[in-house]
Amino acid sequence: MDRRHFLHSATATATTLAGLAAMPLARAQAPVLPPGLTERGSVLPTRGTVTQRPLPVNAPAGAGQRYRPAFRFGLGGTQIGNIFAAISDEQAQAVLQAAWDAGVRHFDTSPFYGYGLSEYRLGHFLRGKNPDDYVVSTKVGRVLQATRGPLPNAALWVNPAPMGYRYDFTAAGARRSVEDSLQRLGLPKIDVVYIHDLSPDNTELPGSWRDHFAVATRGAMPELARMREQGLIRGWGFGINTADAAVLAATSDVPTPDVVLLACQYSILDHETSLAKTFPALQRKGISVVVGTPLNDGFLGGRNRYHFSDQIPAGAVEKRARIAAVADQHGIDLRTAALQFAAAPDIVSAIIPGARAAGQVQANAESMRVAVPTAFWEALRREGLISRQAPVPA
Repeated sequence: MDRRHFLHSATATATTLAGLAAMPLARAQAPVLPPGLTERGSVLPTRGTVTQRPLPVNAPAGAGQRYRPAFRFGLGGTQIGNIFAAISDEQAQAVLQAAWDAGVRHFDTSPFYGYGLSEYRLGHFLRGKNPDDYVVSTKVGRVLQATRGPLPNAALWVNPAPMGYRYDFTAAGARRSVEDSLQRLGLPKIDVVYIHDLSPDNTELPGSWRDHFAVATRGAMPELARMREQGLIRGWGFGINTADAAVLAATSDVPTPDVVLLACQYSILDHETSLAKTFPALQRKGISVVVGTPLNDGFLGGRNRYHFSDQIPAGAVEKRARIAAVADQHGIDLRTAALQFAAAPDIVSAIIPGARAAGQVQANAESMRVAVPTAFWEALRREGLISRQAPVPA
């Protein structure tokens, strides 16, 4: 989240993220939701009864569970890293302030997001706040290095920091990456560290992802476990757009992750594979899940973009329209339904939708406080729009 969370060239973004290359694709169709919602920063209005209840939190990890971040609703950090379009430092701080004012205390970032820009901006915002009052996650797998040459992934990150990177899943690479992130963030600790984009959809990786996974089993994975024991971090895992590495770690004789960030893998539109295969494998080891891109990269908030691409899977526009129609019949909005659905499974310890405008993060937080009628979920099941096995909010 990461990307969510987060591919590495314009071509890869459009063709491989989350296995989209294997799916029938169709060009984005005319919007079927209210007009004006395809613009960056636009906000789908919240509908329904908004309660005064606080944003959800987790109880401490129980028997058989590893790590669960304290706060179940967070903010993804790609947009404050200038993904696809630049925002100013002032706008980034306004987004973070709006999140804080709305009760958000869980922030996800990465060295990859704007090549340190997202971490710099988040650290600037958190300066002076009590580190015990919030959760921060970041990532390893790429080590940043200053460059005067052309910056990589120009189509993905707009006006990033002047840095390049190299992939490094060794122990030394993980240690350096964490120490560099602590400096960029200006923080004394990081709560969660994810091994980033160690995934078959990452076409930029030199060689096989399994070869890099083997390096990580001897390097980054035991090193992160040591950092946890040293108190430098509280938990570690993978931040990936396909579940392969997380499931392999959960079913192999290797260091066991505490929590995994699954981007582009669990949403109201697409959840059957996670329910049938991924979640059971992780649950057996007590590994919790943070859901990245619960709105399918804004698609469920009204954007005609899906998982970092302008190519949309066949049938997705129609299914979105059908769910939105049912939501309308029950007096709620699609975004609210999607966010609460993504947070419902017991294995899910947090969801972290992103935002590039203050109104977006305010609306996302508001959605978590809406009282969704039970009849809405029953209608979705009856019409075959969600799996009958899918957990829904109580």
